[in-house]
Amino acid sequence: MSAYSNQVKEYIERYKAENGIEGPMDLHEVASWAWRNGLHKPNAKTVIDAIAADIAQVFREEYRTDVHGRRYRANHAATHKQGTKTLSLWADLDDPNAPHSHFVRSFAQRRQQIVGDCVQLKTDVDVYNDKRVPVEPIQIPLDFTLDVAELQQPLRKVA
Repeated sequence: MSAYSNQVKEYIERYKAENGIEGPMDLHEVASWAWRNGLHKPNAKTVIDAIAADIAQVFREEYRTDVHGRRYRANHAATHKQGTKTLSLWADLDDPNAPHSHFVRSFAQRRQQIVGDCVQLKTDVDVYNDKRVPVEPIQIPLDFTLDVAELQQPLRKVA
């Protein structure tokens, strides 16, 4: 863990102790407290990263509808290594100048993220079940075939 991560973890523990927090916590409240107490002072890179994250969120939230009535995400990111830096480049699905290779990479990376999320979810559920030994252990099916098929069904109008 980095020195920065350790610093953040330390002030989170201080926040919890000073505010008597047990259980779930609102990270915006923690951030506000850290800012007020001078424990977290963002530099220009942090501010630029925050603005870029806001822009990325706007891109993620932009959906359009095609001629067949399918709602699709308009903007897609793909990461690229450039020297020691990793860049996240965005392209609009409707931009004829955006290369096919960008979308191949973007969709493959998103699929890997989903697989990674599934692996982590299964691990978390397994650890929970092992630690808590519930009467009914939590079961998480990871085959999404039927879920996807169901969500792709056209909406039926009720008369």
